[in-house]
Amino acid sequence: MTRSPARPDRAPLTPLAPLTVTAPRALATEAVHAGREDLAAQGLHAAPLDLSTTYPSADSRAEAARLDAFAATGAEFEGPPVYGRLGNPTVARFESALARLEGTESAVAFASGMAALTACLLARHAEGLRHVVAVRPLYGCSDHLLTGGLLGTDVTWTDPAGIAAAIRPDTGLVMVESPANPTLAETDLAAVAHACGSVPLLADNTFATPVLQRPAEAGARLILHSATKYLGGHGDVLGGVVACDEEFARRLRQVRFATGGVLHPLAGYLLLRGLATLPVRVRAASATAAELARRLAAHPAVARVHYPRLGGAMVAFEVCGDPHQVTAGVRLITPAVSLGSVDTLLQHPASISHRIVDAADRATGGISEKLLRMSVGLEDVEDLWRDLDAALSGRPSPAYREPAAAGAAAPPAGP
Repeated sequence: MTRSPARPDRAPLTPLAPLTVTAPRALATEAVHAGREDLAAQGLHAAPLDLSTTYPSADSRAEAARLDAFAATGAEFEGPPVYGRLGNPTVARFESALARLEGTESAVAFASGMAALTACLLARHAEGLRHVVAVRPLYGCSDHLLTGGLLGTDVTWTDPAGIAAAIRPDTGLVMVESPANPTLAETDLAAVAHACGSVPLLADNTFATPVLQRPAEAGARLILHSATKYLGGHGDVLGGVVACDEEFARRLRQVRFATGGVLHPLAGYLLLRGLATLPVRVRAASATAAELARRLAAHPAVARVHYPRLGGAMVAFEVCGDPHQVTAGVRLITPAVSLGSVDTLLQHPASISHRIVDAADRATGGISEKLLRMSVGLEDVEDLWRDLDAALSGRPSPAYREPAAAGAAAPPAGP
């Protein structure tokens, strides 16, 4: 880890306390500065990357006391780091920044979004609360984790109106995703939080991001992100994070330490960097997505368009013909799973992202065989529309030109 010459001692595991501000700062400002407030005092501008897996521990008695405290409470380590599975300074910066953006006390990062969800379930299971109330649709692997029996979770699927009636004494969580993957169905989070009573509401905020909604303000206690998506924003980092109150964060840190689902420091570095441009990326991609949704609604090959009222960069639409021909026909747009990158991605949920969900359950969640899910990137809207329109109409795309084969003669120059 890079250190200032004025600070020869080891850097603390967590960043210094945020600077005191006299007025609330805009989200765009927080995205740039959160988790980085102590850098100037260390003589740094860019956040450092600490790749260490272990650290010197000369005072073993003191380390024993700190480990005892962590085992008892799960509180963040104060003072120098000990071991990478207990925590990492670079990852701690990302956690601090994401908590600020979501408006929560804390955040705990994991190796993936699924590792983050697993930790939430295990934290409740440890208290004997294995029942979950959930609303479909969810991300396909989230659905599978709840129903597949791997963790011994007992799940009751219901609509938002049925949540209160579905809660039992052993209910540990209520889980919703809004906008939902892949239909973009929206849920009134405040109404759901009220129906939950004392049971924590876990809201998957991957699609909306804190740029478009902050579920904690509606009463959600746990806010889940697949950080792989918009938080990273460039399709080159895998991670997950839960923003929550400090009480639940302590349980999650204990689960993370025991199970080893830690976020790699390089991933933490890339995610912190991704947060700085998150508001700009989400707003720009959302503007393009809204325009594409408008045009798709008028296209003769499209039967129905799903686009959230709160906006966003995701568009889902049902085609009249064969959806597989559309994914095979795009050239500028990439036919691939995942979302939230700077480039536009298109996929068929029933074949890939939600294939692991039973066909009848997909239908219950509104995931038809004709549905396509598009994550809109930062390309020009006209280029994207030419590619999409051609694929829907069965024409060769004018938005992309196949490269000449090696050794092929160049085309004539001019008429």
